[in-house]
Amino acid sequence: MDGAALAQKVRAEVAADVAELRARGVVPGLTVVLVGDDPASAVYVGGKEKASREAGMAGETIRLPAGTSQAELLALVEQLNADASIHGILVQLPLPKHIDPETVINHIR
Repeated sequence: MDGAALAQKVRAEVAADVAELRARGVVPGLTVVLVGDDPASAVYVGGKEKASREAGMAGETIRLPAGTSQAELLALVEQLNADASIHGILVQLPLPKHIDPETVINHIR
């Protein structure tokens, strides 16, 4: 199996689907939330940003300091849930130790 070729095929299919949605007036949006400064997470999120742009999607990455409280993060997730222009929310793991990942994930609609 040629993983690179398969990945390219999947990305092309996603881009075609996004183009079809855009033609109907819907611009898929992905928002990524990165809490803290984990280097591996930053690299992963950068890859998601690039792939989303290449597919024609809208979106942004929200970077929060490691000291962000769980309540602050949950409030942000609720705000993103309420935004009709956002079709996907990714909260990058791992989260700082004082934030329960399961609670956060369960708040994402």
